[in-house]
Amino acid sequence: MRVTYHGHSVLEIQTGQHSIWIDPFINGNGQAKIDVKDVKADVILLTHGHNDHVGDTVEIAKANNSLVVAPFELAEYLQTLGVEAHPMHIGGSRTFDFGKVKFTQAFHGSSYSQEDGTVVYTGMPAGILFSHGGKTLYHAGDTALFSDMKLIGEFAKPDIAFLPIGDNFTMGPEDALIAAEWIGAEVTVPIHYNTFPVIEQDPEASFTSKLGNKGKVLISGESISV
Repeated sequence: MRVTYHGHSVLEIQTGQHSIWIDPFINGNGQAKIDVKDVKADVILLTHGHNDHVGDTVEIAKANNSLVVAPFELAEYLQTLGVEAHPMHIGGSRTFDFGKVKFTQAFHGSSYSQEDGTVVYTGMPAGILFSHGGKTLYHAGDTALFSDMKLIGEFAKPDIAFLPIGDNFTMGPEDALIAAEWIGAEVTVPIHYNTFPVIEQDPEASFTSKLGNKGKVLISGESISV
């Protein structure tokens, strides 16, 4: 897998056969260096319904005929907007032609704010374990630290983990360091920081420098092979 970070919590995964995006928040994401019109996505995986994670899913999915895989209530809502969506839920896994997806728990909220101000409840938030070619990627979504991350490390054995460090809405660097230790991935990359003033962090000083060679900061547009 080749994984490209596009700022905030946005990942682009290229497997050689498929292009898979996680939480494609492009418009409004000042870190993103790609235009929504240039996004090519066979599949979109969503962690939860907040607007800075659903992002441009509907536009991208309709333009690319993408399959969206999301927690049940969020998938049901997106179907009403004309998107092809496959519902899943926490603890469930499914092997698709593009890889295996399993949703983990995450401690956060999940709702979508429509243009008219209506707030739609979109179920439970989640993290994502994505496996392809014998490698496993863990995207924690927006979450607090929780002790079952030890089980994710023990049983899923992620090769690479993407953990939020922004604080205020999610784990901060201190808790994310504990999470990284429990998960035990070969490489841990910080996400969900510096998009907005309230989640500003120095990712290297506060996080990756304390992980040694197991921590890596990716700037927006930078890729890593797994």
